[in-house]
Amino acid sequence: MFQALVDHLRPAAQPIRPAVLRVATGVFSAVHNFRRRPMFRKLHAQDASQFTPVGVVKVLNRPLPAKLADGIFDAAQWVNLAATLGVGHRVTGPLNAALQLWTISYRNSWTMLLHSDNMMTMHQMVLGATRSADALSVDSLLREGTLFPQRYARAYGAVPHVVNVATVAVYFISGMAKVRGPLGVKWAGGDVLRGQIAVDGMRKDLFGTAKPAAGTALYQQKELFTLMAAVSLAVELGAPLSLVNRRLGQVFAVGAWGMHVGIRIVMGIKFKYNVSGVAYLPYFPVGPQLT
Repeated sequence: MFQALVDHLRPAAQPIRPAVLRVATGVFSAVHNFRRRPMFRKLHAQDASQFTPVGVVKVLNRPLPAKLADGIFDAAQWVNLAATLGVGHRVTGPLNAALQLWTISYRNSWTMLLHSDNMMTMHQMVLGATRSADALSVDSLLREGTLFPQRYARAYGAVPHVVNVATVAVYFISGMAKVRGPLGVKWAGGDVLRGQIAVDGMRKDLFGTAKPAAGTALYQQKELFTLMAAVSLAVELGAPLSLVNRRLGQVFAVGAWGMHVGIRIVMGIKFKYNVSGVAYLPYFPVGPQLT
């Protein structure tokens, strides 16, 4: 039984399977962080009183000089580009994993935790530490003369599953946080979700920013919010089932993506990595596999 489980989680697949994930995640990260570069530079220049180190950044007692923090961020983007292209991936892959972990942890040390960024970072760490550049890479082109090597190995089939484990952890922890709160499973009643939308709308009004019209229009539809809350909780707590087989995983992926699209429409909160669909690509593995 144990061997059957291992074989299920590590099917023999071709190197194209993890390579597609490396390219897609790397490209999304590159575009996403390029657009946010001015925000990061502004963040790094804040007063030291706003700095509360988290994660690996706890090794610091005070923030880095702004220019040094800017330099590390920029270096992380160049290394991400090299890792995405598959240039010296045995070095650039792990280095990119470390730099992305550092930059997002440093960003999270300035008063706000962005959980969607944490998921993307974990995905990059998995792809950086595994054999995800044996295809669709400069390395494979130089080493084997092709972008599409034709061979099977369990190491390639394991990568999407490990990425999915990181995804499941994020959703399951979110669901457990809800049911361990004061309301328990009654969170699925929808009242908390309606309250969050109302508070978010008032905050936007207070600061003069536009609030989603859908949230205001649908606020009185209590049954709708009950349905949304119940589906959200089911998706989060049911996330581990997505690892059982491919079909369940794909159902989970569609449900999670739909949940984030709904959040964007009703609340105006943009989980860009999730809404893009890139986060769920491992549930739709590319290429054939051997059992």
